[in-house]
This record gives sequence, structure tokens and C-alpha cells, in this order.
Amino acid sequence: MRRQDFHYELPEELIAQYPADRRDAARLLTLDGASGAVTDRLFSDIGELLRPGDRLVLNDTRVIPARLHARKPTGGRVEIMIERLLDERRLLVQLRASKANRPGTRLQIDSGVEFEIGARRGDLYELTLHAEAPLATVLERHGHMPLPPYIQRADEQTDQERYQTVYARTPGAVAAPTAGLHFTPDLLTQLQAAGIELSYVTLHVGLGTFSPVRVDDIREHRMHQEYLQVSSETCRAIAATRARGGRVVAVGTTSVRSLEAAAAGGELEPFQGETDIFIYPGYEFRVVDALLTNFHLPESTLLMLVCAFGGYDNVLRAYAHAVAQRYRFFSYGDAMFVTRAAHGG
Repeated sequence: MRRQDFHYELPEELIAQYPADRRDAARLLTLDGASGAVTDRLFSDIGELLRPGDRLVLNDTRVIPARLHARKPTGGRVEIMIERLLDERRLLVQLRASKANRPGTRLQIDSGVEFEIGARRGDLYELTLHAEAPLATVLERHGHMPLPPYIQRADEQTDQERYQTVYARTPGAVAAPTAGLHFTPDLLTQLQAAGIELSYVTLHVGLGTFSPVRVDDIREHRMHQEYLQVSSETCRAIAATRARGGRVVAVGTTSVRSLEAAAAGGELEPFQGETDIFIYPGYEFRVVDALLTNFHLPESTLLMLVCAFGGYDNVLRAYAHAVAQRYRFFSYGDAMFVTRAAHGG
């Protein structure tokens, strides 16, 4: 398939710039992958779409304050956008500046904290922190929440809470696993009381999630790598769910990629390391039975994954319905609940 096969027209005013007043107040479009039927609901109805014995798999990554404002010794301004943490002192980052960024240059942020530009890795640079305070403390004090590029405003105090899932616990992401933003503690408690079980994976979402597909033939696209961990506990829980006939419901495309990467050998197994799995129509899913996800950018790898799962024609028709019904799109927007197409994408 070609990149342009995943294009759709989206009025700019449908791109959500702020979250809904309440997390679970978003709308929810359901898509039956077998028939292509769609219905309009509210996210707070999610319990009606799940069955006792189903298992929700959630990504527990925590978004770090990954955007920093700095100056060069010459006074020139530089925006630092973290791609990932390499260790307790080193980061891999994008640098946005009007002039070239030379290795060895010191970048200073507030309070005299400095970072030194190191080796270049493609479009990214290594940075080393020069400060007594640990990196996590520096980011908490001086960093800004890394809102996606399609949110046309500066981050605000409320984003520190709302651009984070309520179950986020493992710091390392520079973008939120946005399908999970709709859950509240009360809603999760209600689902568990109704017999829905929860498991967790960790995938630290990188900046590459926003990278456009630049090749026409999507098979030539190379995904960015992201850190992933699927525990033996989660694998055992999913096996038990399957054994009793329950469904595995992935919360977000990151949970899908986590589970499918860990099952790349044919069976779901514990995994810790990097993944660059790229899922597009024709992919045979091994683990996931249903998907909860937000709406994704035209021609994006995330939309390609959803098309692989729910069926290409089904998903694009559902997106056309969402546009016509004026759903809110992208990170702070509304959600979809998708069951798997009968014969893949």
C-alpha cells in the first residue's frame, strides 16, 4: 500500500487544543471490525463494551518534562527537545536553533545548569548534564511538558496532570500514550469490580511517533526505536485470560506494539529492550483482540496500525463518520473502540 492511501481530510478546528473538562467525558466511536458498523457513545460507557474476564493492557510509561529552553554562550536561543534518556547524565535530543550546533558547546538553562553538546546521531545529538542536581530534578524544575506539534499553544500548568495517564509510573516517555488519558481512578475501579482485569506494559514513546512517513511505498518506511518492557507477570496473566475465553484489549497503539513485539517469535514471551515494529495492513495479530485508541494523523504509522487491526475500508469509513460528526481529534481528542477485522487489514 502507498502512503497516500491513508490520507483523509481533517478540518483544522477538529484538532483538540485542550482536553475535555473531565477525562471520561470524551466521546467514543465504536467500530465492529467484522461488519464495519459504527456507533456513537461516550467514553464513560466503556464498561458496556467490555465483558467480565476481559483484560485491559495499559502502558504505564510516564511523560517527562522533555522540553527545555537554553542559550548558547553567544546568547543564541536553543530549544532542547528530549528524544530519550540514555543514563543518569546523558540524553538524546533534538536541538532547534538558528545556527549550527557544534560538539563541545555548552548550553545553559535557568539557574546556571549546563548541558554540553556531544556526538551527533543523525538528526539528534547527545547531551551531557553538568550540574550537581540529578537529571530528574533538573527536568522537574526547568522542563516543560512536551505537547505535540499540532497543539498550537504553550504548555500550561494543567497539562502537567492532563497530559499524563492516572496510572503513569515509569518515567521515560516524551509523548503520552493518549488512549489512556480518558481513564479516571474511579472508572478503573468500577471496571475491576465488574470483572475486568488490568495488566501493564511499558513503552517509552519517543519523538519518532510524530515523524511523517516520507516514502510512497510504506513497506520501505523504517520505524524509530523505542524502549519496551513486557513482564513475565503480564505474559502469564494474558495466557490465563485466553485460557478462559476472555479478550485482550489493548489500551492504545503503544500497548498493541508492545504485545505484538513481545510475540514476534510466535508466542507471547517476556521482553525487555528496543522495538521498531511497524504494523500495517496485512499484519497477522497474535495477541490483541480489541483496541481502544484515539484518532490519528493522516498518513501516520499509527493510522496504518489501526487500519491493519480494524480493516482498511472500515477504519477510513469510521474516520469519515468521525469528521462528519465533528469528533475531536488527536492527543486531547475523542476515542475509538475497535474490534479486530475478520481477515486482518
